[in-house]
Amino acid sequence: MHETSTDHTPTAGTNGARETAGSRSTRWRVVDIVVASVIGVATGLVFLFWNNVGYAWFSAADALTPGLGGIAVGIWLIGGVLGGLIIRKPGAALYVELLAAIVSALVGNQWGIETIYSGLAQGLGAELVFLATGYRRFGVVTAMLAGAAAGAAAWVLELFLSGNLQKSAEFLALYFGTVVVSGAVLAGLLGWIVVRALAATGALSRFGAGRDVAGRV
Repeated sequence: MHETSTDHTPTAGTNGARETAGSRSTRWRVVDIVVASVIGVATGLVFLFWNNVGYAWFSAADALTPGLGGIAVGIWLIGGVLGGLIIRKPGAALYVELLAAIVSALVGNQWGIETIYSGLAQGLGAELVFLATGYRRFGVVTAMLAGAAAGAAAWVLELFLSGNLQKSAEFLALYFGTVVVSGAVLAGLLGWIVVRALAATGALSRFGAGRDVAGRV
């Protein structure tokens, strides 16, 4: 589908939600800052829950087959996907994921300051995907790619932060595969579903995500 710069109506391409150059601005509004902050804090609270439940799943899977634990990582990557899909501005994915990590670290978890490093890397991974689309595509494919990229970034960080660089090639390959798949599904696909559900309630009416859903009703 071809779009002109004078078209102010969000349209859908093969990758789902898409915004034209005329229908968006990359400048942050006050409402963007407020909502991104709320999302970040709320996601940080979800992380607190997942720090126990998700880590138990991670440990059990890793005990079964070293590297399989990566399948549980996805929820820790969801902040960047939510921020990117809802705010749709440069830096949103990074900001929300990093803020969520800071909340998790400040309230208290088993990883301390390392949580913030993870949030920075994971948020950057998701951010790069939205950047690659020019902040114009926000469909399910983009969401899943952002989640996968956040997982890949987490894998790279853990090579050094967790000493994974010293582990076997078999472990690293399996862990990479499970982290990326988990990111694509638990962060990307689930994040896209959450945003669609929120938009359907009217809570995101001031954002492109809300207008996408309203335009299909």
